[in-house]
Amino acid sequence: MTGYWDPLPTARSVVERLGEPVDRLFTGRWEQRNWRNVPGPFYAGETDSLAIGRRDAPDHICYDDDLGGGFGFEFIYRQPVDERETEAVVHGCRAELYSGYNWDGDEHWTAGAVREWWRDRGRVREWAVATAADWGADTRPHWGYNADPQFLGHYHDAARGQREFVAYLDDGLEGCLRGYLFWLDLRREPRPGEALPRL
Repeated sequence: MTGYWDPLPTARSVVERLGEPVDRLFTGRWEQRNWRNVPGPFYAGETDSLAIGRRDAPDHICYDDDLGGGFGFEFIYRQPVDERETEAVVHGCRAELYSGYNWDGDEHWTAGAVREWWRDRGRVREWAVATAADWGADTRPHWGYNADPQFLGHYHDAARGQREFVAYLDDGLEGCLRGYLFWLDLRREPRPGEALPRL
């Protein structure tokens, strides 16, 4: 995708239809956001370690390993670009026990911060490649109860998410971030043919 589509009007409609109180659904704090979150309106701060967000939004949510060995916290690796994806992200956020997501990223991201995140993408990519290899393995005896075969499918799905994140970093994210820079500057979606800022 080149350009930018604002998911927040759709997200507000979804939340209203669900009857969710916004002040209880989106309580994640910007200061606690996971450094792996891609720039955009949605992000995860501190979340639970149940790792169930991918059930609703596998194309947008991944898990980190910050708790050591097993799953740690969730994060947004791809921002939604249409109504269907936005609804999936909202449902993924709803499943999080501590309401650790938020959708106020537009109020915090700056052009400089987006460009800094992009310059540091090698760190994100290196982490995702290593984590995908680890979680994609068929045995993990050093993880105690997590080595139980019943968890294997869950880890393999998490590894799939990391691989998809790497693929998106390599092809697709740059165009989306350029569109997001345009949005941050002018608060409107680019029109066909309009030049987008460089990262």
